[in-house]
Amino acid sequence: MKKKEKIWSLKIPINLKKAEKSTKEFLKTFEEKLGFVPNIIKTNTIDKKKFEAFNIFYNRLMQESNFLTKVEKELIAVVVSSINRCWYCCISHSHALGKLLKNSKEAKIILINFRNSQISKKQKIMLDFVTKITKESYLINADDRNRLRKAGFSDSQILEIIEVAAFFNMTNRIASGTSMVPNQEYY
Repeated sequence: MKKKEKIWSLKIPINLKKAEKSTKEFLKTFEEKLGFVPNIIKTNTIDKKKFEAFNIFYNRLMQESNFLTKVEKELIAVVVSSINRCWYCCISHSHALGKLLKNSKEAKIILINFRNSQISKKQKIMLDFVTKITKESYLINADDRNRLRKAGFSDSQILEIIEVAAFFNMTNRIASGTSMVPNQEYY
């Protein structure tokens, strides 16, 4: 008998076979694109509204073409997760960033200390802002936004930087609070 995979520390059952048809179809796209379903997606299947809300926001921020590049969005996810020491998100997003950069070593450097990485000065200014909003959001002021503008970010991009950082601060807390386990495929 196969040992049941541990996904998180909560005693809330996750039964993907009992998921609604639309949820199963969504999960199938993960299987087709990634070859597996991320655990954070699996845990959200416990409630249809939670599942839909998470995926709508995640897809709007991370999958759709908006104002930031996919690399910039993953840079934010990695740095926020690193600051928060979120095991699940550090593993999963540094993996995704490594694929986007086609350089897993550089993604690990960014995870540990983005200031030692080969990313652009503009990206480092963005990540300095992300660091401040993650550690001390109450100290953000016009000077911080003006620094981003001076580096070449539009106000629409600045809003998206804030939204992506906020989203990952939230998901880090959910993943850490539930002791969510990274999928083996991320290693």
